[in-house]
Amino acid sequence: MVAGSPFSKDRYRRREFWVAMVFIAPWVIGLVSFTLYPIGLSFYYSLTEYKVISDPEFIGAANFINLFKDKVFLTALYNTGYIVLVGVPITLLTALVVSVLLNSQELRRFSFFRVAFFIPTLVPLIINCILWIWLLNPEIGLINALLGLFGIRGPAWLGSPFWAKPAFIMMMVWGCGGVIIIFLAGLQDIPMSLYESASLEGANFAQKTFRITIPMLAPVILYNAVTLVIAAFQWFAEPFVMTEGGPSNATLFYSLYLYQNAFQFFKMGYASAMAWILLLIALGIIFLLFRGIKRFSQE
Repeated sequence: MVAGSPFSKDRYRRREFWVAMVFIAPWVIGLVSFTLYPIGLSFYYSLTEYKVISDPEFIGAANFINLFKDKVFLTALYNTGYIVLVGVPITLLTALVVSVLLNSQELRRFSFFRVAFFIPTLVPLIINCILWIWLLNPEIGLINALLGLFGIRGPAWLGSPFWAKPAFIMMMVWGCGGVIIIFLAGLQDIPMSLYESASLEGANFAQKTFRITIPMLAPVILYNAVTLVIAAFQWFAEPFVMTEGGPSNATLFYSLYLYQNAFQFFKMGYASAMAWILLLIALGIIFLLFRGIKRFSQE
């Protein structure tokens, strides 16, 4: 066989293919073993009554039907929806405003402010929860002490069914340093020539923000919105450590109730159905975000 013939080329390509397969095999095995297989198994369990200590019994869509008859499930869904629809926009808007201010000519030279806003994200999660338990303490907490300086009587926060969720939103806003950094990176990519041209035409700060900054940041806003929504749906450690879902299920978020069904009540089939409903809701919200940002960008 002559070197350079089609036969030698085919042989070389086959060898390249199998070498590539050997190198990606660990990733493929990991994907199948730790992602695809658990996903398929959870869907199967969602169609069964599975109490872990006994074999799963196929019951069809009964788990999905029973979920929407479960008042506690509806409460957990409402609590999570509150965080997604109220907490995420507040956090996103706060991070955007702070990043625009930090990117201004007056503050751009002072790196201290960027570090100060990013430091909360470096605090370990459990330490963060303990810190906020103290900050929100109605008797000795710093937040109520500051409110007292203005003659305002602070609420019970985590002990109040009404104020517990706003307290968690404050905690979410406090830890938005990562979102601010991503916004700052996006702001650095906006050409200064656009702002200079707008200044020559007499545009003020608000006009520059709404006509240049926000449209140019649309992909970054979408990315931060999607990551915040996913994080909100996965909220578990914070309510588990700080309130255990109380008071009166006011902070019983979706992931916490899913955990309780799976590992406290041993209703694994029920919990699997909850996981699939959560996936569909999250995909629906993310789809709406993509459509909304696309339409906004076109306008």
